[in-house]
Amino acid sequence: MDIGDCYRLLGLRSGASFAEIKASYRRLVQQYHPDLNPDDEKCKEKFIALTEAYKLLQTVVPPEEIAVKSHSSSSLSSSSPSSTSSVFEDSSTQVASPPSVSTTVMPHPPTSEDIEERLKWKTYEQLQRFLQEKRFPQAIALVEALAARLPGDIEVKQWQAISYQIWGRALIAQKQLPKARIYLKKAIKTDPHNKALFNEVQRDFERLGIKF
Repeated sequence: MDIGDCYRLLGLRSGASFAEIKASYRRLVQQYHPDLNPDDEKCKEKFIALTEAYKLLQTVVPPEEIAVKSHSSSSLSSSSPSSTSSVFEDSSTQVASPPSVSTTVMPHPPTSEDIEERLKWKTYEQLQRFLQEKRFPQAIALVEALAARLPGDIEVKQWQAISYQIWGRALIAQKQLPKARIYLKKAIKTDPHNKALFNEVQRDFERLGIKF
């Protein structure tokens, strides 16, 4: 598998950023995870291929946050004659304070954005558990509440759409076809630009024996 194949498999243009690669990988492995598609050999193969592609791209596309930290560290070391001095030590030499007084730098309190991000990923972990345990009504209620809280978050919309599709498939297996149709349509409506999801839902409708 070459680099171009990796990008195509993840549904990305060549040269996509690490953040885009990570987001696409998370969305697709959720969709094709073997635990959520236990009897589907094609999903298992797709899951393995996605993981291999992601690992390969990790070796050639450095995470942005690592690059930023590296640049920051090199700037500090080049501006200071003593590379072993910490940032706090450097700043303390510039501030006139009595040598007997120890200055403590208090950490910044978490911002509202930090709190929202932690909540988002905690909810994602809970959503995964609900889906794996086939507690679909609880999963739908959870992801809809998160979507209402973070209405502009693209990843949350993707999770919501995939949750609808997974429940729709479960309802097909239970012969609850009218209800399955409702949730499959909700999946497409929630994430209308997801071509992979659209194709999957089309196949689900074929299993229902009705046109999409």
